[in-house]
Amino acid sequence: MTKMMNKPTILLILVLLGNLNLYAQQPNILWLTCEDISPTLSMYGDSTAHTPNLDRLAAESIVFTEAFATVGVCAPSRSSMITGRYPVSIGTHQMRTGRDVYGWGSRKYSGDSGARDINGALIPHYSTVVPSDVKCFPEFLREAGYFCTNNAKTDVQFAVPVTAFDENSRDAHWRHRKKDQPFFAIFNHEVTHESKMWKHKDLPLTVNPEDVPLPDYYPDNEEIRKGVARNYSNIELLDQQIGEKIAELEAAGELDNTIIFFFSDHGGPLPRGKREHYVSGLRVPLMVRLPKNLRSQRVDIPVSFVDLAPTVLAMAGIEKPGQFQGENFLKDGQPSVRREFIFGTGDRFDEFADRIRSVISKDFVYVRNYHPELSAYKDVGYRRNMDMMNELYRLHEAGELSADQAYWFRPTKTKEEFYVRSDDPHSLHNLIDDERYLGEIKRMRKALKRWQKEVKDMGKISEKKVLAKMWPDGIQPMAAKPETITANGMVRLNCATKGASIAYLISKKDFTPDLDAGWQLYSSPVRLQAGEKLYAMGTRIGFADSEVLKVNR
Repeated sequence: MTKMMNKPTILLILVLLGNLNLYAQQPNILWLTCEDISPTLSMYGDSTAHTPNLDRLAAESIVFTEAFATVGVCAPSRSSMITGRYPVSIGTHQMRTGRDVYGWGSRKYSGDSGARDINGALIPHYSTVVPSDVKCFPEFLREAGYFCTNNAKTDVQFAVPVTAFDENSRDAHWRHRKKDQPFFAIFNHEVTHESKMWKHKDLPLTVNPEDVPLPDYYPDNEEIRKGVARNYSNIELLDQQIGEKIAELEAAGELDNTIIFFFSDHGGPLPRGKREHYVSGLRVPLMVRLPKNLRSQRVDIPVSFVDLAPTVLAMAGIEKPGQFQGENFLKDGQPSVRREFIFGTGDRFDEFADRIRSVISKDFVYVRNYHPELSAYKDVGYRRNMDMMNELYRLHEAGELSADQAYWFRPTKTKEEFYVRSDDPHSLHNLIDDERYLGEIKRMRKALKRWQKEVKDMGKISEKKVLAKMWPDGIQPMAAKPETITANGMVRLNCATKGASIAYLISKKDFTPDLDAGWQLYSSPVRLQAGEKLYAMGTRIGFADSEVLKVNR
């Protein structure tokens, strides 16, 4: 008879087997994000820019033709990426609230932002305090064993908690993980950002201005063509950078175990693209490369940025938390979503406030303007750095634009707008009074009201009132210092602040840890060895971090 193993031996074997399989079945996930581009790429029917690396990616990816941002500008849009919630649902819908743009953010909110809310009230810099049940979704990945990095833009309307990423800087890279540890990594590419329209003025154009297509809302002249060509030339620079990131995966032997997402944060940087609630401001390229399904596939299911977080967690085998308002759009590797409508919003854009909601289906665009007395065009100072924008404005002032070209500059708006996408892809001919579409208009109007009720749209509350609730008496709330119970070297931590996470690290040295100290996400009791010190702090989105707790053993 075989001799029975004792209990300690069995436990040791189980532990060893568990360690051998610690990261099994968990794919790497890579986000290659970029800024300010519409689907002006060959896989979407526009071959103006030469993009061999993106073409290769498309040949091995699912290409989504109906993917949309939640807002046509970066910070609110990015807040929906990292939380899986609509910005109007969590108070991140005003562009921009603070200076927390890169890495862990500045975490400084003194001084006047120069912005005014819809009632003209001055708005200071602040970090948005979101509902207590909302977390940055990479926390769930870290808890499941993933190494999470962001390089380097965050810009999500609040200072990102240190519990969200293992690394969050321009040096952050998935290569810094433990051996065989799965990773979730974000690399943001700024080369196509709106600012590069003027910062790249002295770079040679690699796309001939005479060859660029022009939408109906642009006049055809040298300055306009040069601006459009600059945008396409920047896309060619982006393509080179994307190729470098894919080459890094190949060189490390990780390409076959890495799911790759490629997408932009919202529509393109040209006038009447970025900041708009129409298709031109919200529709983005989105491709997903699945190593087990390397074939080109085009799908037209509607995808919103609120779907990104639940989709990534599902890929990692993590159950969808209740905080998400989106859904997994790739179940078992197959496109799957039940959404009929895309919902877009527009509120304050830098120094200009408004309130606009849009509903987009495959066939129609419906718009609700809550302030029809305000101009459709917002003369945002930042955009005026663009020569092309100044040329458009000059032609408008001179009365030299056609009806389609002048439509964006209309001094007031109708209460509602309605467009047929097949006949009017640029939303230039408002058919809200056309009785042929009365049934569809009513249906989309009802869909908007239902959605606003479901997500608790905060847009009707002035930004000043929202801020007063987030920051009582104008003071940023602070997370409570963690409490600890220690027994036999095991340390249990608790934070009294509702919705807070706890960050900790262990060291044999006495030091004052900063944001880049390598904070870990606390999820279960931690063992502290003799001579070690544990540092811990409470952190919650929008709150100031707590004082640091120190535990000696």
